[in-house]
Amino acid sequence: MRRRSSQAGGIRDIVWTGCGVGMARWNRDRLKGEIAAVDLGSSSFHMIVARIQEGQPPLILDRLREMVRLREGLDENHHNITPEVQQRALACLQRFGQRLKGLAPSNVRVVGTNTLRHAEKAQGFLRAAEAALGHPIQIISGDEEARLIYLGVAQSLGFDDQERLVIDIGGGSTECIIGRRLKTLDRESLAMGSVSYTQRFFANGGIQKKAYKEAEIAALRELQDISVRFRRLGWQGAVGASGTIRSVAQIASLCSWSTGGVITREALDLLRKRMFEFDRIEALDIPGLSVERKLVFPGGLAVLRAAFKALGIERMTVADGALREGVLHDLIGRMIEEDMREQTVRGMKERYLVDEAHAAHVDQVAARLFGQVCGPWALEDGEWALYLSWAATLHEIGLAVSHSQYHKHGAYLLANSDMAGFSQQEQQMLAFMVGSHRRKLNTSDLQGLPEPSRVPVLRLCILLRLAVLLTRNRIPNYLPDFSVDADGRGIELGFPDGWLAEHALTRADLNQEQGLLQPSEMRLAFG
Repeated sequence: MRRRSSQAGGIRDIVWTGCGVGMARWNRDRLKGEIAAVDLGSSSFHMIVARIQEGQPPLILDRLREMVRLREGLDENHHNITPEVQQRALACLQRFGQRLKGLAPSNVRVVGTNTLRHAEKAQGFLRAAEAALGHPIQIISGDEEARLIYLGVAQSLGFDDQERLVIDIGGGSTECIIGRRLKTLDRESLAMGSVSYTQRFFANGGIQKKAYKEAEIAALRELQDISVRFRRLGWQGAVGASGTIRSVAQIASLCSWSTGGVITREALDLLRKRMFEFDRIEALDIPGLSVERKLVFPGGLAVLRAAFKALGIERMTVADGALREGVLHDLIGRMIEEDMREQTVRGMKERYLVDEAHAAHVDQVAARLFGQVCGPWALEDGEWALYLSWAATLHEIGLAVSHSQYHKHGAYLLANSDMAGFSQQEQQMLAFMVGSHRRKLNTSDLQGLPEPSRVPVLRLCILLRLAVLLTRNRIPNYLPDFSVDADGRGIELGFPDGWLAEHALTRADLNQEQGLLQPSEMRLAFG
């Protein structure tokens, strides 16, 4: 194979700039055409498709929504999703997938929320779901879900400098956020939702006052931890989002309990009283309550009334925007160099007192290596350059805990921190790279990653290991113009004649690395 110089041109279609010198950003040429956001919620699946042009707000072209009630399919151990519900979900995703055909992978983002976070053995379903959609599914944390919900609501209503409380009641979780403009000031994801509470307190399909009271008390207990904190922070208005709250607003309007998309405490009391006129959930016949929504309505109403009580809400306006709109705007932000993930990386770098000069040096060397192997190693498509750059920037954050086993401390921090903008899979990839950037390479840890990402992440990890090894003495401009050659079996580094003989530590480290890489079945050669 042809040997390439490490000082050849940069990575194709990526500009290396800013934030640790090697931080990668996407080309603005991506900011055109159609983009799509898909929200795989515990109650409903949503998709929004928009056309974007730089300097203009997104033009909504299509919306699809189906009530799937994915949460109903979780078994009692929360391990598996029942076959019946899986089929219902996959049928929906096949329809969504038809609409997504022809869209570039970089222009589509699919997120999974509470139920997929908790379905411990749902990998088979996720693979089938990704095949139906034609795009990968990113599982997001409750904290990230709350951030994206707030972004969708704030964009739809044009929030100003006043603090506002936003509440979104989903099928499996409820997100509560206080924010100003497009920034959250505090946010929390609580383990209660319309589907989960209806299953828990109204499992037999009956509507009993005692069961409803128990549901409200359980919700108040969940809200207890945040009520004092949120009340102290304060807000000038409350806004609600998503299906349960929109249904309540529609009912209140049709019954003349309130108008203009507003929910009041009095309207909730009247709605609760009306609901108790029916003995069974399937018998609910209230203006504005759809056949699908009534199946999860009692649990959702209990959560909403509890939120009004715990947080001191008197009236709530209802927003059109929600999680899918937040995902859409976040995707646009990534295209115009406002990637929240970069802000998060910068924040972690500052929080854990990273040696910025050394992190930038490792980042630069990793970029030089990546630029030469991205073709032979099939790393040109996707965001692999970004992940490598972020891992290089944060590879020493574990030093804030202890120098001993600091790579493992760093991996723990990356896997378990609330990292705005990142999916759980992305955090796991970064955690693997940082946790394996030195000493023993545990390839068995790759099994925790989605199958399509395992080989690329392993290859990125090898590049990070080499970048850290080659910058061990922490001296800028220390390295010569080395060459890089790669194929599917490994990588070869070429140094100027006599350089390794003069740098015995680097040669010894490379010799050791040859042995450490053996479990990966990737060969390292140098000379």
